[in-house]
Amino acid sequence: MELPFESMGQAARPFPPRVSSFTRPFWDALRQGRLTTTRCLACGGLGFPPRNVCRRCWGRALEWVPLAGRGTLYSWTRVHVAPEAFREAGAYAIGLIDLDDGVRLMCRLLGEPTAADLDRRVEMVVLGYADGPLFGARLTR
Repeated sequence: MELPFESMGQAARPFPPRVSSFTRPFWDALRQGRLTTTRCLACGGLGFPPRNVCRRCWGRALEWVPLAGRGTLYSWTRVHVAPEAFREAGAYAIGLIDLDDGVRLMCRLLGEPTAADLDRRVEMVVLGYADGPLFGARLTR
């Protein structure tokens, strides 16, 4: 599934990720509009963020797999006093998302969520910054 794209203008990512030889496939896929992670070939466990070892069985035989890109908003908060790297963004929302694939992740939550939005459906989006992609989520209708 190709994720929707949300332009973040000409701004650079506030806190750019460290890209290693192991995580490069994740960032390359995200740049192409796909959210991916690793699955353990021994136990089938998914992990997010992708790591080079299984969190369930410590196996090292992993494969890259796509994630559906849809889920449910588990929790969220609005950050009013941002760390220096995020000060330009002003107040912003962070959400805990339970993806349909069984992965829970935290990311920027676009829009203006309210307490009534808990358990609402979300879609993952590619946040397009001038220096590369990040991922976020937005509430669906």
